[in-house]
Amino acid sequence: MKHFDPEPYRYKRQGFPEAIYCPGKTSTQIVAIAGELLSGDGPVMATRADSKVYSALKKKFPHSVHYPAARIVHVKKRAGKIIIAHPDRFICVLTAGTTDIPVAEEAAVTASILGNRVERVYDAGVAGVHRLIGRRELIRAATCVIACAGMEGALASVAGGLANCPVIGVPTSVGYGTAFGGITPLLTMLNSCAANVSVVNIDDGFGAGIIAGLINKK
Repeated sequence: MKHFDPEPYRYKRQGFPEAIYCPGKTSTQIVAIAGELLSGDGPVMATRADSKVYSALKKKFPHSVHYPAARIVHVKKRAGKIIIAHPDRFICVLTAGTTDIPVAEEAAVTASILGNRVERVYDAGVAGVHRLIGRRELIRAATCVIACAGMEGALASVAGGLANCPVIGVPTSVGYGTAFGGITPLLTMLNSCAANVSVVNIDDGFGAGIIAGLINKK
């Protein structure tokens, strides 16, 4: 893999890394790409990675760390803890239900690997809104909020009404028939009347984690 850009690695150019999207790639291809990316600056992540991918990466890069709930492998050349750049600031990651956790964990782990402090509030959707209200001080103290929800996707608007910071809505593909695989929560979030709500693609925890990390660091 040859690079002709004088600044070929995204982390150097933009402050966030490239990631290896694993579905559709062989383990051999993923290991080769990881080796190339490790020659640059910044962390290397393999997303939507299963145990087979992790085993292949771990064999080549023994210090790699697997986050099964997030389906992420943090590919590492050497041992060491992640350094939190601004421990006084944090991202708050919310889920409406337990089934939204995989997408939320993708967001939370992505942001954490980038050196951000992350606080989690899970299973606090509108059907149990008292749990969300009970964490309103944490939400208001956050630099950015990520709200992951399927079904009708109302969590993003409720979070937007509580927060005094940007809220990133992540529609998930969780729900019965008329949720249409995430289309319904996507449209709900896009139509939010909370002016601080923006929206990423369905199940795009990685993108939400990147954006929240950039907001938090700045």
